[in-house]
Amino acid sequence: MKQHSRLSIGPALIGASTLLAALILAIPGTSLLGSGIASANQEFSYNSVIDLAQELSKNPYVEAAPLPEPFSPLDYDAWRDIRFDPEKSLWRKQKLPFEVQLFHPGFLYQNTVSINIVDNGKAEELPVEKSMFTYGRNRTLGEQLPEVIGAAGFRIHAPINTRKYFDEFLVFLGASYFRAVGKGQNYGISARGLAVDTALPKGEEFPWFRKFWIVKPNRKDKDLVIYALLDSQSLTGAYAFRVWPGTTTQVDVAARIFLRNPVEKLGFAPLTSMFFYGENSLPSPRMGWRPEVHDSDGLLVNLANGEWLWRPLQNLRTLQLSSFEANDVQGFGVLQRDRNFHDYEDLEAHYEQRPSVWIEPIGAWGNGHMELVQIPSDQEIHDNIVAYWTPDTLPTDDQPLAFEYRMRWMGDPAELSPGGYVTSTRVGRVHKQEDAKEEQDGEVYIFVVDFGGETLAKIDPDEEELSANVDVGQGAELLEQQVFPNPETKGWRLSFKVRFASKSTLERMLPDKEGPIELRAFLRHKDDVLSETWSYTFKPELQE
Repeated sequence: MKQHSRLSIGPALIGASTLLAALILAIPGTSLLGSGIASANQEFSYNSVIDLAQELSKNPYVEAAPLPEPFSPLDYDAWRDIRFDPEKSLWRKQKLPFEVQLFHPGFLYQNTVSINIVDNGKAEELPVEKSMFTYGRNRTLGEQLPEVIGAAGFRIHAPINTRKYFDEFLVFLGASYFRAVGKGQNYGISARGLAVDTALPKGEEFPWFRKFWIVKPNRKDKDLVIYALLDSQSLTGAYAFRVWPGTTTQVDVAARIFLRNPVEKLGFAPLTSMFFYGENSLPSPRMGWRPEVHDSDGLLVNLANGEWLWRPLQNLRTLQLSSFEANDVQGFGVLQRDRNFHDYEDLEAHYEQRPSVWIEPIGAWGNGHMELVQIPSDQEIHDNIVAYWTPDTLPTDDQPLAFEYRMRWMGDPAELSPGGYVTSTRVGRVHKQEDAKEEQDGEVYIFVVDFGGETLAKIDPDEEELSANVDVGQGAELLEQQVFPNPETKGWRLSFKVRFASKSTLERMLPDKEGPIELRAFLRHKDDVLSETWSYTFKPELQE
């Protein structure tokens, strides 16, 4: 009978002497609870990975061995032409509810990872041979390679769209990156095991999963358990993933981190996505014939005080790092709210089918803040958005850090916000001749924010009148605002104008000397807050 051990972490920082030894991840809808010490027969468990990570952290970091020469010339097209033979899929002949396929090393993936299969409590490494792959146009490459070549990563298949066909729904490939999809979705946003020193001048460190253990499922299992060993110059980590594929694919994650060297910043549950341009983008040379191009369009944060904060994404001229205080954050996610084909008109990319990812901490994460990193990008092939939660207190060298969370890879994320939520953000420059009030110095912009949701749709505009709280930061002035029903969306629209203080020529040439101006707004009825908080940063000289 298959068994998984369980971990209870309590506070975020735990002394090494209090480590519980085992991990069994909960069924959907329950929390992760402790279950005691691993059995005396030394069967493989999460405790095995924790022990390995802790011991590894006491030794200097060892780089992965370089790939042999035949792998070197592989470019993207050549690497893509190497395919795993589906008939070699792990567990296919046994008719189990999951199958495993592998990725060939080469191109960007210069590290091979150790993949182990856990069966009845015993772990055995899976030998990855070149005979598992077909080489297509790379006819001579297979002849030059050794028989055992290793794997760059792996993917998991299950029948999530139809009962008979095993669709790929989860991938671990490159550093600590992994991606998932639910029913009817296409890959888009990615997750990582951990972010280290992200957006710092000294540069980011990218840990990688160098070992995996996949627990062999039983025939009637609805979930799959995966363990992973994280490694980098500064730290090691023991991870456990429990995955339920479906309309929404759920991934429960437990992590235990051990430091080799001090770090300045750690990011929990980091999400990485792409935003090229959207409805809120001002005209720029990067825009083409498609109305919008993005895998995600906003960051949603659920704060401990009950506030829901929505920050639309942007692609500006310089790197932008935004920070939000988020002690005991209740949840956060990078979402794709524009779900209509006509938002994109792209028959190939189908951005409307990209998943949203929602993170729910399991247990209190303590004091910390959210960070959103937005990197300038001139091509849609680059992931330029990073979001994560970072603790205010980091562990010492002899004090591990533990955290757990639940991920939901979902389609329409409208269900998340309990009240009204932002459906669109539009920005435009107001020319001075349009209104005498704009004759003063400074540039004036109009912001149009639409709110939707069942709560707002039930309000009768003939009987009730809504208002808005609009706040603008120092360096800007709110000129006017209006709230009125939007019969096309059955929601409500907020429109307001803001004058931004004029800048000298030198100030406009050096836009990084001062940060963007913060704008905030929400809808209300008398004293009742009816919507999430729309939060935006804006600086005229950063727009294109």
